[in-house]
Amino acid sequence: MSIFSAILIVTVIGLAGAAILVVAAKYLEVAEDPRIGEVTSALPGANCGACGFAGCSDYAKAIVEGTAEIGKCVPGGQKAADAVGAIMGVAAGKAVQQKAVVLCQGSYDHTTDKYDYHGIKSCTAAASLYGGPATCPYGCIGFGDCVKACKFDAIHADNGLAVVDADKCTGCGECAKACPKHIISVRPVSAQPIVLCANTDRGALTHKACTAGCIGCMKCTKVCPEGAVTVTDNCAKIDQSKCINCGACVLACPVGAIVSFG
Repeated sequence: MSIFSAILIVTVIGLAGAAILVVAAKYLEVAEDPRIGEVTSALPGANCGACGFAGCSDYAKAIVEGTAEIGKCVPGGQKAADAVGAIMGVAAGKAVQQKAVVLCQGSYDHTTDKYDYHGIKSCTAAASLYGGPATCPYGCIGFGDCVKACKFDAIHADNGLAVVDADKCTGCGECAKACPKHIISVRPVSAQPIVLCANTDRGALTHKACTAGCIGCMKCTKVCPEGAVTVTDNCAKIDQSKCINCGACVLACPVGAIVSFG
């Protein structure tokens, strides 16, 4: 058999196979609801997973199929919820705005490093070496893993501490996932106070490590009229369901570890 004949046979087989695939694709095609594409376009495209789905297209498909609620897109907020509601022909309801907050105030104004770190400038890498260079073993390392994870330029490392730009933050939660110390929390925006400390050491040790850390003095618990503030493992905790936002705990805290959020 000549080379030409071999080439011709292979070409014919290829064309026949292509024709079969085209026909099969046409007859086996599953029509997709056009609203899926419309809903996907109405979402911000962050693909952050804050809605509980793998990405915006998966969430859009679930909305159209009736297995997901409208308004779960945290980055899109009310604007995306209203747009999706209009596509689906239903009322979107009120979307709860959420923002990230760093539960630490351990900048170099309040704390120091316990050793000189010369490794990779990564919080995760540094945390594997004696918990990181920061004197407080529970606080922000400040190398910016969260900064790299944020798609909206809403968080920056400043003076050894991650700081959230509330105007840019969409509440997607990517920064919280990136933090090896688990001190970044995404929560609904409200004026209720929060405790910006995660240190569970005894008060004297905490204060030695960071002058802005909660020392578990119980003063906040004594002034709260609703019993919303408790001290567990030497650190204050606030039950937001009980808090009436009177601000008494904020004023009572001697180290400024309790602040209003929102």
